[in-house]
Amino acid sequence: MDIRERAADVLCGLGIAALTAVLAACAGGSGSPKAHEWRASYDTIGDTLVVRTESGSVWGDTAMLVADLTIGQFEGPDEYLFGRVRSLAVASDGSIYTYDEHVKELRKYAADGTYVATFGRRGGGPGEYEEPDGGLAILPDGRIVLRDPANARLSVFSPQGEYLDGWRSRGGLHTSRRLYKDTAGSVYTLLLLNLEGGIDDWTTALVRYGPDGAPGDTLDPPTYAYETPEIRASDEEGDHLLSSWIPFTPRDSWAFSPLGYFVAGVSSSYTIDLHIAPDRVLRIERADWQPVPVKPEERAEQERIETAGMRQLDPGWRWNGPPIPDTKPPYERFFVGEDGRIWVQLYQEAHKIETAEDYAGEDEPGQIPEPTWIESVAFDVFEPDGRYLGMVRAPDGLATYPTPVARGDTLWAVVEDELDVPYIVRFIIGHAAGTSS
Repeated sequence: MDIRERAADVLCGLGIAALTAVLAACAGGSGSPKAHEWRASYDTIGDTLVVRTESGSVWGDTAMLVADLTIGQFEGPDEYLFGRVRSLAVASDGSIYTYDEHVKELRKYAADGTYVATFGRRGGGPGEYEEPDGGLAILPDGRIVLRDPANARLSVFSPQGEYLDGWRSRGGLHTSRRLYKDTAGSVYTLLLLNLEGGIDDWTTALVRYGPDGAPGDTLDPPTYAYETPEIRASDEEGDHLLSSWIPFTPRDSWAFSPLGYFVAGVSSSYTIDLHIAPDRVLRIERADWQPVPVKPEERAEQERIETAGMRQLDPGWRWNGPPIPDTKPPYERFFVGEDGRIWVQLYQEAHKIETAEDYAGEDEPGQIPEPTWIESVAFDVFEPDGRYLGMVRAPDGLATYPTPVARGDTLWAVVEDELDVPYIVRFIIGHAAGTSS
């Protein structure tokens, strides 16, 4: 095992000074680097080590996601038809689990895509589920955990589909966030701590459940001194409030790593923090990032979409927040792979697509316009030690909800075709000839 392979393993056990030395070796600090090689600089700010990519990447190329397996059909047996995939998880043997909201089924597929079984059924009894959300996880021992807020529990199944247990959980919050897990077999679910309060007063946190289902620590996500720009609308009586993030303005984001810590950042700059311990943070930066402009037509369309949404609550609504900016933030969101890699979804230059309706004229009253300016999906991929592996471009139709599952150079995700029919696709990162990770 060379120093690059060991860097992630020693990360949590090293001090800042020692870690700087490890990363300097990874970056190839001696000799004359090739044009494509990853070059980084390092800095320490208090308890934070900054790993700043100056140029190049480990891969040395822009990779592509290449489809390796597709599950689903446009027409065929019911078990291969998908309506709305709400959650997705993959076991260590490659078995694929998914909950489909339209058919209310938790299904298992073998690693080769063959349908295996449907687990449980709709209802409120043991082994039944009412309204699962985005929470689905596979524990290291193979058990499947499904979050069901409507029944206020986490349902646990064996790999053979046997119902094993129901871990009680506070209901009321349906979220697209995944059910996080760590390598020790604990799961972490997002809970609303003060359901009785008003929406502006709501606070959330992660609650850890041990492998035996016993609730443990409550973990507060990192916070930043940043307020996301919003627009708001209310009805005439003031009983209902609608708020919306202003398109292409920075946001604060966080995820939880299987390595046991929060990953967080504010997209006003290309900065992502790995909160490894209370007194140790690794910060990933990219100095060579180039801003992407917001096209005038793209901005105008987003204004129409947001205005139409607000006017469903307040027919006379007018824009009441900061304007849509001229350039996009460096990234839109990120997620963490099962090996700790950070997948950063980049903002891209938008392109016009043809739709069934022409929005050059007036929009239909009461309807929200369909977007016609679309961005392709692309990710920057970083190792948990801060090394920048490179960019990965995804094919058209790849959805970032539910959150894709990534493990090494393999990624599983939902892909929608031109008719919006969803499929589950396994991808392999494909590199140009002669390059590898």
